[in-house]
Amino acid sequence: MNKKNNVVSDEQLNKYFNITGEALEAVKKAEMDKERLNNAKDFLDMATRYYSDAKHFKKQGDFVLAFAALNYAHGWLDAGARIGLFKVKDSRLFTVDEE
Repeated sequence: MNKKNNVVSDEQLNKYFNITGEALEAVKKAEMDKERLNNAKDFLDMATRYYSDAKHFKKQGDFVLAFAALNYAHGWLDAGARIGLFKVKDSRLFTVDEE
């Protein structure tokens, strides 16, 4: 019998804040696709907003919404990396190939 996990602990939430925060900082420092710069900036803006929302939800004690917002934030970063908007090579943080 599998035990279902339907609670987000403070420890789990902090882990994902660290991972997504690290990915966000990596993207901010990375080169962006110059031909699609507006798209890259839009993806980064969306990720930054969701990350900020996650902080707000955590402060309010709503760990589930905070976790959801973190996943959206990281999804925007990862999608941008995957389609080449952000020139990142860290396969630990993004679904990209390392050279």
